[in-house]
Amino acid sequence: QVQLVESGGGLVQAGGSLRLSCAASGSIFRINDMGWYRQAPGKQRELVASITSSGITNYADSVKGRFTISRDNAKNTVYLQMNSLKPEDTDVYYCKINCIIGIVRDDYWGQGTQVTVSA
Repeated sequence: QVQLVESGGGLVQAGGSLRLSCAASGSIFRINDMGWYRQAPGKQRELVASITSSGITNYADSVKGRFTISRDNAKNTVYLQMNSLKPEDTDVYYCKINCIIGIVRDDYWGQGTQVTVSA
């Protein structure tokens, strides 16, 4: 199986920065896409940013120019650098990876980390 451990969430003032990390472990043959999503209570989970195995990135319009996603393939880790944070960025952030274990390709989610931005 796959375990995802997230870290880096917390409380920050508007305009501040946080860096989220998500490390994957287990019997992983290969990790394909990695991404970060966020979800507020009562709302659907939405994509924040994603990165392919070759490094192609995609961002939600609301975070373009402020957030940067990156990955370290040697460490099976994906990062989300969040700058110029706004109160509306307050959410629970989840990492997701698509990986191959044996011959099975599937999605795996982290447990979520709270990000709170105060005005």
